[in-house]
Amino acid sequence: MRKRRLLNTVLVTCLAAALGSVPAAAADELRQVLFVGNNWEGTADIIAPSGDYAKIARVNMVPDKDERLTEIYLNPIKLAFFLGIRNGVGEGHDQLVDDLYTTPDGRAVVASRPSFADVVSIDLATGRVNWRFPVSGFRSDHMAVSPDGRSIAVSASTSNTVHVLDIETGRQLGSFKTGDKPHENTYTDGGRYLWNSSIGEVNTALDAPWQDFTKGDRKLTVVDANTFQQVKVIDMRPRLDAFGRKDLSDSVRPVAFTPDESKLYFQVSFFNGLLEYDVAGDRITRSKTLPKNPNTSEDRTTWVNDSRHHGLSMSPAGDKLCVAGTMDDYATIVDRASLREGPLVTAAKPYWATVSGDGKHCVISESASDQVTAIDFATGAKVKSVPVGDHPQRIRIGHVRTGTLRG
Repeated sequence: MRKRRLLNTVLVTCLAAALGSVPAAAADELRQVLFVGNNWEGTADIIAPSGDYAKIARVNMVPDKDERLTEIYLNPIKLAFFLGIRNGVGEGHDQLVDDLYTTPDGRAVVASRPSFADVVSIDLATGRVNWRFPVSGFRSDHMAVSPDGRSIAVSASTSNTVHVLDIETGRQLGSFKTGDKPHENTYTDGGRYLWNSSIGEVNTALDAPWQDFTKGDRKLTVVDANTFQQVKVIDMRPRLDAFGRKDLSDSVRPVAFTPDESKLYFQVSFFNGLLEYDVAGDRITRSKTLPKNPNTSEDRTTWVNDSRHHGLSMSPAGDKLCVAGTMDDYATIVDRASLREGPLVTAAKPYWATVSGDGKHCVISESASDQVTAIDFATGAKVKSVPVGDHPQRIRIGHVRTGTLRG
C-alpha cells in the first residue's frame, strides 16, 4: 500500500511539473489533452492532443486496487466473474481501465473499470478516488459523456443496463434496459437522445455463421436522455437482410454519425468493413468491404471478442472515415463520398480510433505494440507514433486544469 501511495505521489508530481509550471495568470486555465486508457496496466497516459503528441504524464487509475481485490476475493460470485473477465475478454489479463472522460472543470478523470465492475472519478491533483459507482452486474464497459459534459453513460454489460451518472458526484440520474451485452453509447441531437448498441455474447467459440442465433438479442436502443424512456429500438437483422447481407452479423460495434446526424456508419462482428445507415429512411444504404490481411487467420474463433475491425471515427467535416482494422493489423482513411480506402497504415491490433484536438488527424490505439499512432485525414499517411502503457484501448479528448495539477 505504501508503494502504491508513493507511485501516486510520483505520478501527480510529474503531472504538476509538466502542466503546473505556468504563469500565475494562466494557473487556472483549461488545457486540451488526449487521454489514453491502458487497459491491462490500469493507467492513463496524458499526451498532447495534436502536433508532436508528446507524453505529458501518467495517472494511476487503480489507486484502490488492493481494496477492490480484497473485496473480490472474499466474494465467490464476484471472484468467478473477475476470473472470467481475465480469461475471456481480458485475454489472460485484468481489464483495469476501459473508457475515460474528464470532468468539465478539468479536475478529475472518470473511468470505467471492467474487472472491478465500477466507474470511478480520480482526482488529478491528489491521485485519490473522488467517488465510485458499482454498476449492476459484474462488468462495466464503454461510456459516453453528454454534450454539456455533466452526465456520463456507462454500459453494465452483464446486466443489460446502461447507467447514467452525474459526472461530478457519481449519483445515478437514471438507467435503462438494453439488448444483450450493451456496448457503445452515443449522444445525439445536442444531448436529447442516447443510443446504445448491444453486441451479444462474444466470448464463446460458437462463431460460425450458422451459430449466430446463439449470440443473443442484439439491437440499437434509443432513449430520451432526460427521462431515460425508450424512444425506439432498431434491429439491424431485417435491415441487413433487406440490403442483401444476410451473411453479416447484426452485432453493432463502434459507430460514427455524420455531423448532421443523417447517416450512421457502423462496424459489425466478424466483418472487415463498415455499413452506412440512413437514419430518417431507417435503412442500410451502402456497405464497404475493406482488404483482408493475408496473414490473418480465417478461424473466427481466434478473433478477439468477435471483432475483425473495431474502431471508427469521422473527420470534423464529415468527409472522411478512419477505420481500425483490428485483426488485419492496419488502419485506413476512407473517403465517405466514394467509400474508397486510402493507404493501409500498418498497425499492431489497432483497437480504437478518435480525432485529434485540431481535427487534422485520426489517432488510433495499437494495443499489441503499446503505442498510439496519428494518421492524416487529408493524405491517409502515418504522421507519428508515440509509446504509451500496456494495451491501450480507448482514446478520448479531455481537458485538465493547470492550477489543479500543481499538487
